[in-house]
Amino acid sequence: MGRAAKIAAVAVMGGLLMTLAILHLSSPPAPNASPPNRIAADANPVASTVSERCRTVTVADTECAAAWEAKRRHFFGQKD
Repeated sequence: MGRAAKIAAVAVMGGLLMTLAILHLSSPPAPNASPPNRIAADANPVASTVSERCRTVTVADTECAAAWEAKRRHFFGQKD
């Protein structure tokens, strides 16, 4: 197998892989598929509702500031 044939074979394989990837990403999800749960087992439902409300707040709110500070500390692994 010559050098040109090897390059052509690699190009064809790459094209096939790219085609499969595009087809996979553009296909609709399964009709009975449910979205994955993103809530952790130890998540506090009250805290999640506070963070949901605080995402849309446009004025200063002490409760939201405290919730965001707690999330920041948790993200960086700092103790309270």
